[in-house]
Amino acid sequence: MPEEKDGTLQPEEFNPGADPTLRKQIEESLDMIRPYLMADGGSVRLLNITPDLVVELELLGACGSCPMSTMTLRAGIEQALKRSVPQISRVEAVNAPAVY
Repeated sequence: MPEEKDGTLQPEEFNPGADPTLRKQIEESLDMIRPYLMADGGSVRLLNITPDLVVELELLGACGSCPMSTMTLRAGIEQALKRSVPQISRVEAVNAPAVY
């Protein structure tokens, strides 16, 4: 634990993205959804889990440009993830980080 100037110990900042059990639960839930997305030419990739338990996903293939992707994200992916992993606060679609 980090130590403050007054000598007291402070808890380390909670980083759910580093929790392998949480990541595994989310990936397993996404694995149940992916066949349905793939049937329409798309998929999804887990990018990050923020400290406030927001799951950041990249929509791949047809899902990235589909006009219904917002509805799929909210009514499909987010609801399925929250059922499997109730501690998740919400799910967001984000662009993948640029690779140079």
